[in-house]
Amino acid sequence: MFFDIEKQEQWLNKQLHKGYRCTHISGLGIYTFEETDKRYVMRMDYQDYLSKQKFKDYKGLYEDFGWVYIAGSRLGGHYWQKEDDNQNEIFSDRQSRSNYYKRLMNYSAGFGLMLLFISYLIFNDSGLYLADGLWSMEGTLFWKAFLFETPFVLLRSIPFLMAVFFGCSFYKAFRKYSTLREG
Repeated sequence: MFFDIEKQEQWLNKQLHKGYRCTHISGLGIYTFEETDKRYVMRMDYQDYLSKQKFKDYKGLYEDFGWVYIAGSRLGGHYWQKEDDNQNEIFSDRQSRSNYYKRLMNYSAGFGLMLLFISYLIFNDSGLYLADGLWSMEGTLFWKAFLFETPFVLLRSIPFLMAVFFGCSFYKAFRKYSTLREG
């Protein structure tokens, strides 16, 4: 699982350079590859919600330039692949790359804020540890209860940790967006 879209794209391209072509990406992020003698390149794109017609037009535009649509949804990320022909960028200019980082910022901010809200709902009244009287226990009883409860605390913390990762993704996209807008 990747929280950095550029690292994910780099990893996918390493697999392609090893001689494996991506044939499918499941909704759970499981990649299927097959061996090939040809060199391929993969790119990822994030789009705001696209209606059926805009999605069809979006796919048609990239397919006209030789890209093959591997996976994605009308609501978010899209995976594109084609044979390596030294025309391997999906963004034609600074403005389109800048718009890409802006969409990625919006995506990261939206999910990050949603996960922060979920975290607030989880921890609002209860705190981290839910065991009654945990902090008044002593000795080995305390340590047994504390160690028993800790995995559940970690599970309940997942939305908050994911919000932090999305915050980092937002910050990285913001830095790149700002650099492209200034230059």
